[in-house]
Amino acid sequence: MEVKVAKTAGFCFGVKRAVDKAYELADTQKKKIYTLGPIIHNEEVVADLERRGVQIARSVEEISNPKDSIAIIRSHGVGRDIYERLKRLGIEYVDVTCPFVLKIHRIVEKESAAGKQIIIIGNREHPEVQGICGWCHTPAVVIETREEAREFSPKEGQKVTIVSQTTFNYNKFQDLVEILEKKRYDRSVLNTICSATEERQCEAKNIAADVDTMLVVGGRHSSNTQKLYEICKNECENTYYIQTLVDLDSEMFRSSSCVGITAGASTPNKIIEEVQEHVRIEF
Repeated sequence: MEVKVAKTAGFCFGVKRAVDKAYELADTQKKKIYTLGPIIHNEEVVADLERRGVQIARSVEEISNPKDSIAIIRSHGVGRDIYERLKRLGIEYVDVTCPFVLKIHRIVEKESAAGKQIIIIGNREHPEVQGICGWCHTPAVVIETREEAREFSPKEGQKVTIVSQTTFNYNKFQDLVEILEKKRYDRSVLNTICSATEERQCEAKNIAADVDTMLVVGGRHSSNTQKLYEICKNECENTYYIQTLVDLDSEMFRSSSCVGITAGASTPNKIIEEVQEHVRIEF
């Protein structure tokens, strides 16, 4: 059986940087280490860090003994108010927000201060989008579906700036922007999907179109992995979303002569390699 593995599969720069810093602090700091939310959307990595003493804080207020703790701001980023609360409570923090996300923070902060309505193309429940909203001087509008794009109606004379969640589906972003542009209001569109995401999605699409079975590896709560699954499923009906080797089933490969593998930005190389090796040997 032929196996095609995406070259772009696995940790992106921002995720690797965040995870490496978490392990470094766990190994070198005597203070208690907290991450503000899971460091990445991968259960294996989060569990391993917990075994090393790194705890998850769902809010700044959950951090006990502020003077003896260090908080990690993960790659998704946070709103301005989180920085203010950390400083007010005297909690030391390490900021590993992805540079691509920081760029969006600066954009929406400047554009909203100039009086523009901010539209964020993305998932309103995703921590990255919530963090971006936290840098807007006025409430942002989050749009994820065609229906929401068609229903959007700015105030008369209102200028609009459109940005995107960094891991959003590139083709879907273009589709939603096209709907918004038909409304003919004064707007500027900034494609803030990171280049690594675009490359990963493009490669996954090409591989899925050329194989009998496609495996998408990643955490269940990973937004970018879910987008990869949607893209691959459109190209290959036999596309499966798995988290680890345990999820593999021989039924997935019935009558398959060629299998493709890609993985989300929060998937460690070790898991990708295990899946690849198992497919080659067992099937």
